Amino acid sequence: MTAINPYLIFNGNCEEAFLLYQSVFGGEFPYVGRYGEMPESDGNPSLSEEDSNKIMHISLPIGAHSVLMGSDSNSASGAVTFGQNMSVSINALSREEADRFFNGLSENGVISMPMTDTFWGAYFGMCTDKFGVNWMVNFDEVKEE
Repeated sequence: MTAINPYLIFNGNCEEAFLLYQSVFGGEFPYVGRYGEMPESDGNPSLSEEDSNKIMHISLPIGAHSVLMGSDSNSASGAVTFGQNMSVSINALSREEADRFFNGLSENGVISMPMTDTFWGAYFGMCTDKFGVNWMVNFDEVKEE
């Protein structure tokens, strides 16, 4: 099932916010990643200690089919303007579907990260559509064991 989830971006207090959301909705965080865990080989700049400790990605399942996701902004991406700190994250069922979604949403818009294979194992891209809506398109390939 293709799923759409909210993705919130914070100015350094993402972890605090998600601890509040966890206290309200319950559940466990299946993943908490910090900027300092990113491989430098991916062209990522050296980070300050403060940026290294910020949340790169966190997720909190809410109900059977919804996931609240978030991250902190860092000094390389600049401060977040509230009201523009949310993206719609869509999880595609295939690479082809992810490309179709991304190509359609980014047409006449702005691509901030082209679709690419990421170090965390997903096929992922980000864009802002021509109406100013921020999108994150993701496909998690199922690894055969």
